[in-house]
Amino acid sequence: ARRSQPVALEEKRFPILTARAPLGKFPKLPETVHPGVVTGQALRDLLDWAKEQKFAIPAVNCVSSSGINACLEAARRADAPIMIQFSSGGAQFYAGKGLDNKHFHAAVAGAVSGAYHVRALAEQYGVPVILHTDHCAKNLLPWLDGMLDADERYFEKHGESLFSSHMIDLSEEPLEENIEICVKYLERMAKFECALEMELGITGGEEDGVNNEDVNPEDLYSKPSEIYQVYEALSKVPGGSFTVAAAFGNVHGVYKPGNVKLDPEILGNAQVFIADKLGLPKGSKPVSFVFHGGSGSDLNDIRQSLEYGVIKMNVDTD
Repeated sequence: ARRSQPVALEEKRFPILTARAPLGKFPKLPETVHPGVVTGQALRDLLDWAKEQKFAIPAVNCVSSSGINACLEAARRADAPIMIQFSSGGAQFYAGKGLDNKHFHAAVAGAVSGAYHVRALAEQYGVPVILHTDHCAKNLLPWLDGMLDADERYFEKHGESLFSSHMIDLSEEPLEENIEICVKYLERMAKFECALEMELGITGGEEDGVNNEDVNPEDLYSKPSEIYQVYEALSKVPGGSFTVAAAFGNVHGVYKPGNVKLDPEILGNAQVFIADKLGLPKGSKPVSFVFHGGSGSDLNDIRQSLEYGVIKMNVDTD
């Protein structure tokens, strides 16, 4: 069933730019989910609903306002939620080549500018949007720090973070260090209800200047015990919300079907392993997984991953 859900002008999450309240209709989503940028409890409810309904929300990397608008229009036409995300390089491009990137100034400014653009228009299009940032390696953590500062300032004024969530990708670091740093950041982010996406195991291929084409094949596949280590540590953060980008053969880039060897059973085995550790009923899926490097993946592998708790699928090179 579909419903129309107008947003009253006085209930706007962003200073209105027009006197016309957004209308639009979209699938029967959780009651907390509203047109516009989704954060906090609404974000958790939306991701849980995606897992329950066995679908993944597309997360599209954008580098321009026209790209953002195209995503919003596509979501409007599909009557569906969407994720809009920025990489550090994409955010720097968004800011324009005339702005220097010393101390990641341009990358921070571009991401924040893009976030405000999304917030200004998402409600007008009448679709729920998850506003996210992509891979943040260890050397890019100052970029994340700048965006978290912006999140905190926005939270102080509006009661929610500017972004819905951010990703930290420390997959090339030792697992213990990866977990330690992610816990530290999630403790900060939980205070303004911003979610974390973390990665363990390496996504192959190349994206945004990060080249993992010659990585050890074993590193492309996470182990259930490693995923449990991550889940156990992050679950202890009070008020923390997180997703896990576990490696199951994912490769960034455009490849013909058959050239990417995915093993979605890794995700299914991890769900069983962790549910058993937690004493949960059979069939439980405690982890919300993220699918990176979906280009060229076999449709059957994609469908199987949805059965195992994938709730987000990235779109960049397609």
